[in-house]
Amino acid sequence: MFSCNQPIIWRFISAVFIVLFCLAFMPRQHYALTLQNRIIRLELRNSYFSFTGKKLEHIEHLLTDDQIFALRFASDEELSVLIERALEENLFGQNSKKAIVNWKVVYDRVKQL
Repeated sequence: MFSCNQPIIWRFISAVFIVLFCLAFMPRQHYALTLQNRIIRLELRNSYFSFTGKKLEHIEHLLTDDQIFALRFASDEELSVLIERALEENLFGQNSKKAIVNWKVVYDRVKQL
């Protein structure tokens, strides 16, 4: 009635379910982080437009993702100056963060696992 291969089959089925669970969890985290990145860009565009009256989309393609993510912490008064500086001096993300004097603190961040 029971074969000697039965424990191996259950181990295989268990391993398949574990892999499927992990694969189902990973896209959920990826989608949350992708959405968060899009929201960061929109916040930066809105801040830039509300303070300068110009659209950021015209120069946004010149900025790297690291620069954009670093500049989101800058206050509205500093933002346009820091964007110009990041473009002219080709500041990396960490250097852009170091150039910020008045920080906007952001607590609503999705954590990576």
